[in-house]
Amino acid sequence: MEDLKFYKKLKLSKESLVDLLDNEEDFKNVPESWYVIVVDIQNSTNAVKEGNHHQVNLTATGAIISVLNTIRKFQGNIEIPYFFGGDGATFIVPFSLLDKIVQVLDNYRIHIKRKTNLVLRVGQIHVKELVEKNVQLKIAKHQLTEKLSIPIVLGNGLKVAEHIIKSSFKEKNTTSFDESLLNLEGMECRWDEISPDKSQAKVVCLLLDATVEATQSDIYKQVLSQMEKDFGSFENRQPIKNTKLRLDANPKKVLEEMKISLVSNNWMYFLKSWLKTNFGKIYLNLTSSGKQYLKQIGQLSHTFMLDGMINTVFTAEQSKIDNFIAFLDTLEADNKLIYGIHVTHASVMSCYVLDRRTTHSHFVDGTEGGYTSAAKMFKIKKKAAIK
Repeated sequence: MEDLKFYKKLKLSKESLVDLLDNEEDFKNVPESWYVIVVDIQNSTNAVKEGNHHQVNLTATGAIISVLNTIRKFQGNIEIPYFFGGDGATFIVPFSLLDKIVQVLDNYRIHIKRKTNLVLRVGQIHVKELVEKNVQLKIAKHQLTEKLSIPIVLGNGLKVAEHIIKSSFKEKNTTSFDESLLNLEGMECRWDEISPDKSQAKVVCLLLDATVEATQSDIYKQVLSQMEKDFGSFENRQPIKNTKLRLDANPKKVLEEMKISLVSNNWMYFLKSWLKTNFGKIYLNLTSSGKQYLKQIGQLSHTFMLDGMINTVFTAEQSKIDNFIAFLDTLEADNKLIYGIHVTHASVMSCYVLDRRTTHSHFVDGTEGGYTSAAKMFKIKKKAAIK
């Protein structure tokens, strides 16, 4: 009998992430009956280079929203682990949800192609098949902030899944879009670029991979401990501060959101959204519920991910970033890790808002390419290491 609530029933770790990584017995094997689903924008680097970074982020966020709305609608009280990657997303799902989620994502892929001309790769692989390739896929649940718990994965399972799915992807020519399957309720993306709290600080997007699967917990403990030493606590280096959040009333923002949604030709929607954004400034700054929503955004922002690799967005001053890079270079020279980094001036955020009081999530990336730019450096180093 399949355990649909495997992830929901995992013990929630409230210790520090370093302490969690020190207790590998808290990690459980993902059931072999489950599946990994990967969604990825093909040639996202070129899309970013052409000035479509916002569109890329919104497309990745829309994939997550499509899946979460599907689970909310059809399965009620089930949780699945998922990971936002700037230009894509990864999900770990029980077999009984597989067909429905893949159907929704395939339909979303067609929709994105029609609306933006981006090619969205969608694929899945059985966890059992990954285990048979002698890679691990262990998971724990971590209380990252007061409001947000996240999945923490050890093992190369998701990386192998992503490689297999991307390398075997062939674009389908189907055009049979089903409007009834598209549910992007709650998708919003109307925040201005978010500058760091300190005037001299930068926003850093970091991708980091331990070179040997068995050493992941040890390497990531070293890296996280160094981050604490150089940059302070997670809360201190968090790029989303409520004092820096500003709504962007630029009509282009609303138009981009409409392009992804089903209302691209609905000018009444455009007008309502534009007015809502302008009046939202009053709501956020002058009402108690608005102030509470602002306060919660930082607590519910996805700025750290460990899916077998570390993916994180944080703020720091350049001198401290330089010290941290020197630390990483030493570990990289010893062949203990490979990293890609992108340092920029601000972060960007796309959102899933069902209820501003209780139910909202925020997906964070850096400007000027963010994760995609860091991945470009990472892939060059990875390719060189393989030779």
